[in-house]
Amino acid sequence: MPEEHKIRVVLAKLGLDGHDRGIKVVARILRDAGIEVIYLGLRQTTESIVSAAEQEDADAIGLSMHNAGHLVLAPAMMAALDDADLDIPLIIGGIVPDVDVPVLQAAGVAAILGPGAPADEVVAAVRNAVAAAAT
Repeated sequence: MPEEHKIRVVLAKLGLDGHDRGIKVVARILRDAGIEVIYLGLRQTTESIVSAAEQEDADAIGLSMHNAGHLVLAPAMMAALDDADLDIPLIIGGIVPDVDVPVLQAAGVAAILGPGAPADEVVAAVRNAVAAAAT
């Protein structure tokens, strides 16, 4: 019987945001759910994230945003993925006002998770985004 594909997710902090406690919690939640996590750490660029996603054959990218830069950084990340012809979902977590969610969705972000999202919601968001991208 063939082995089930293990989801691989690249997690990173894009830009100058230095608040990394939440993304480390998310990394552990995903790992504990059987998802392989590649954590790039703080102060990443769109280029470094895309490069890691390509090298690691990632199924998704997760970014944590707490610096109010999501309306600039998320579309920049989507553009970098498009430029690299990399068709994998982008999931955003962190401080995102409700009014900005439709803007991010229109930019192509697959899922947006707020602070304190339950573990099952985090895991489901990643699995659902990866499944939707595979169809």
